[in-house]
Amino acid sequence: MQQPNEQAVMRKIFWRVIPLLMVLYVVSYIDRINVGFAALTMNKDIGLTAYTFGWGAGIFFWGYCLFEVPSNLLMERFGARRWIARILITWGALSCAMALVKGPTSFLILRFLLGVAEAGFFPGVILYLTYWFPARYRARIVATFSLAIPVSIAVGAPLSTLILQLDGALGVKGWQWLFLIEGAPAVLGTFAVLRFLTDRPEEARWLDTDEKAWLATELRKDGPASGRHNVSALRQAFVNPAILTLAFVYFCAIGANLGLSFFLPQIIKAQGYSTINVGLITAIPYVAGCFGMLAIGYLSDRLNERRWVLATTMVLTAGGLAAAGMLGSSVWSIAALSVAAIGILGCKGPFWSLPSAYLSGQAAAGGIAFINAIGNLGGFAGPYLVGLFKSSSNSYASGLYALAALGAAAALVIALFVRPRPILLRASSNLDPRAPDAG
Repeated sequence: MQQPNEQAVMRKIFWRVIPLLMVLYVVSYIDRINVGFAALTMNKDIGLTAYTFGWGAGIFFWGYCLFEVPSNLLMERFGARRWIARILITWGALSCAMALVKGPTSFLILRFLLGVAEAGFFPGVILYLTYWFPARYRARIVATFSLAIPVSIAVGAPLSTLILQLDGALGVKGWQWLFLIEGAPAVLGTFAVLRFLTDRPEEARWLDTDEKAWLATELRKDGPASGRHNVSALRQAFVNPAILTLAFVYFCAIGANLGLSFFLPQIIKAQGYSTINVGLITAIPYVAGCFGMLAIGYLSDRLNERRWVLATTMVLTAGGLAAAGMLGSSVWSIAALSVAAIGILGCKGPFWSLPSAYLSGQAAAGGIAFINAIGNLGGFAGPYLVGLFKSSSNSYASGLYALAALGAAAALVIALFVRPRPILLRASSNLDPRAPDAG
């Protein structure tokens, strides 16, 4: 076998896989958080209080959590191409249907169903990336893929506020246009997935035989050695302390992330800015987060360090959110929120490089989904806390302090309990002392 050029193979895979997945994740994230911009006019139209809106923003993640592990296991069975296409068409249709909500009840029901429909997309992609990229590339690859988050907000924020200006066109309210226009790309993306996504490297006609063989060898090197105990790794993944620790850390990170994302337009609006300016200013922290995410992902791979890089991102998150709460209505609060966004988004690369160091085989499908499912309950907790504190104190500052506390708790748990040398869980084993260093 002729040894192919490693960088050339990685570039070929990157450009074939990552751009499409990034576009889909941009669409996904816009559809997940556009309710925060719709709320600028929708809440009054359908009678939502800040407390009820917080419930609705967060209940998405109950549906997401309940169906995430089954979704990832089904993707492992049916293949990424068909299963991701199924996810896209159902969430796109339900996102468009949000234009039909009439009051709190229909709002809550459709938000829950949207979570059910989208369940499995992100952990499915994380699992999918382990099929294509050796471990030494994963922090920067996950960071690059997750760049879709700040891009979606940086693009989606001004776009969403611009769409709101269509209020009354053809007798349709601006927030209804928002859901219709931003939900449609997910439905169209279904056809792109069916056309361009390849399930596994061995099925890739666009890779040479030597390139496939080289990649298979590299991926096998990342796998754990044979274990000594005949225990189902899928079952073990759900109770292993290391996996539960990662799920808690992700719960805190997602809580801080989405508690801020859903309410940031309203926080900025409360400072006296016009609706158009709200969209532009909302983008600022996430533009900063773009650069931070790429830099932190590269640094984590370069240093082969996950634990302390991850802990540092959570310190930035906590410090930035707390400072924003103290600074109130000022340009410095936007700067503090930018620091928080760097931490919130920068955690993605080092964090999602850790589960594949603990899990393999079927356990990777179930375990990654489990971490993401439990973590995404933070997507309920974060918005709920901000809505609760806003309703009780008539101020967003106390909500920002609550989100800062989530970041601080994550940093503490990472420092105390995330092991530099993890235990790997295989498809038919539970503990293996010969684990490689995960940073």
